[in-house]
This record gives sequence, structure tokens and C-alpha cells, in this order.
Amino acid sequence: MTTAVAAPFRFFSLQVVRTRRLGPSLVRVSFAGPDLHAFHSDGRDQSLSLFLPHPGQEEPAVPLELGDGWWQGWRELPDDVRAVMRSYTLRSLRRDALGHTVEIDIDFALHGIGHGTAAAGPASRWAARATAGDRVLLLGPAVADNRAIRFRPPADTDLVVLCADETALPAATAILESLPAGTRVRAWFEVPHAGDIQDVRTAADAEITWLVRRDGSPMAVDAVRAARLPQAARPYAWLAGESGQVKALRRHFVGERGVDRRCVTFVGYWRQGMSEEQFRTSE
Repeated sequence: MTTAVAAPFRFFSLQVVRTRRLGPSLVRVSFAGPDLHAFHSDGRDQSLSLFLPHPGQEEPAVPLELGDGWWQGWRELPDDVRAVMRSYTLRSLRRDALGHTVEIDIDFALHGIGHGTAAAGPASRWAARATAGDRVLLLGPAVADNRAIRFRPPADTDLVVLCADETALPAATAILESLPAGTRVRAWFEVPHAGDIQDVRTAADAEITWLVRRDGSPMAVDAVRAARLPQAARPYAWLAGESGQVKALRRHFVGERGVDRRCVTFVGYWRQGMSEEQFRTSE
């Protein structure tokens, strides 16, 4: 069952078709569904809302029958019934010969997995155990160019800078894959383990620096501060990941490197020490 929400977004009922471990901290989950043909996106850092069931539930509890009142109805459900909602970015999609979307991929960062289930959040636990046939709900775009895509460099950009941790890596690698040949890119990707490093294919003229975290300490801010960037008259920076690190990077690019603040897109996907619910409330 689907229902319309504020255009250009709608609900999609999906099922897991396969999973693939990308590294110690990352798993890719592929989804399909009968109405996915209505899913349209230009990709890049397309934001999505995913609704997951609690253990023991066959499907996530979201009162779609309430139409536009679904949000309030969902909020009023008991905590142990109400579907877990988390924000993710689209990693990739596949279309059939008619151009209709038939599958989408979402990459999950497995926070806390391997350190005991109490350390892992509900979405990480779900993704680590996901199997074919598991049911979810997705609130996603029905219009390809929509307000939940934030990567929008000006037309005269002559250097793209990307900074991402493992939570923003799916968006950053999707961005890289979308860039045309000749685009100059300098990228820093920070991950917890060397096994999380990926082979990213792009037509862009990209220099990628992978940072493997030591003792859990973030490294991107110091690495970027110490780096020499190529000469550029109109650089554009896209910064995403842990909120505190992203804000520090923005201050560096605007305050220390003199990048026009209008050409810096920064997105906090999470905050150290906070659940997503707490983070949403604090923003």
C-alpha cells in the first residue's frame, strides 16, 4: 500500500532482494518493489527516509491509512511498535529497458556491530541481519530533481572538494560516479578500517585520499588543513558526516581558505554521542 505525501515524495513498499558486505563497517542492501517504477531520482546525494520493523514484526508499523495524517499517527504509536525511521542516501538504482526503476541500493554503516548488540543502533542491527524478503517502507522521490538532493555546484565550478566519513561515503561515491570527464576533484574519505576502502570508478579527474581512523579519532579536519589544493578560481566544497567534524571543515574552507560560503554545502548526518532522534531534536 502506498500513499501520497508532500510532493514530490511518496511511500514505497519494498523488500530486500540481496545483501553484500562491502567491508567491516559497511553493508549494501538491494531493494525492489511492485511500485518502484514510480521512483525517480537524479542520484548524487539523494536523501531518503527508511522505515524499519522491530524484531518480531513482519513489516514496519506506519499508519498509511491516515493519508496526510500518517506522521502524527506514527508519532503516537508506542515506542516498541512504531517503525524505526532513519535517514539514508541513495547509493545507486537500476532501470529496465523502458527506463523504470526496478532496484535501488542503500549502503548502511554498521555502527557498533562487533562491539556487542547494545552498542549498535536499531538500523545497524537490522542491516547486519537483513535477508531476502524482509519488508521495509521507503519515503522517497517521485520527481528526479527534488529538494532532497543537496550536491549542486555552480555551473562555473572549476574544482570540486568532497569530504565524507563512512556514513556519507555512499553519497560521496555516488557523486563521484556522476561527475563528467574533466571535472577536477579532490576528495578525503575517512573510514574505521582499511577493509572499508572502496574502488571508486569515475570519469572525473579525481584525487582521492583515504583516511583510516586510528583509535577512533577523526582525522579529516587535520588532513584537509595540511593539504595543498589545486589552484581554483571557483571551488565548490561538499562536506558530510559527523556534525561536529563537518562544521569544523566548513569553518576551515570559509574562514581559512576563503571559499565563498555560498559554495560550501555541509550536511551533518549524525552527531557523536547522540541517537538520530536526539540529533534531529537538537538541530
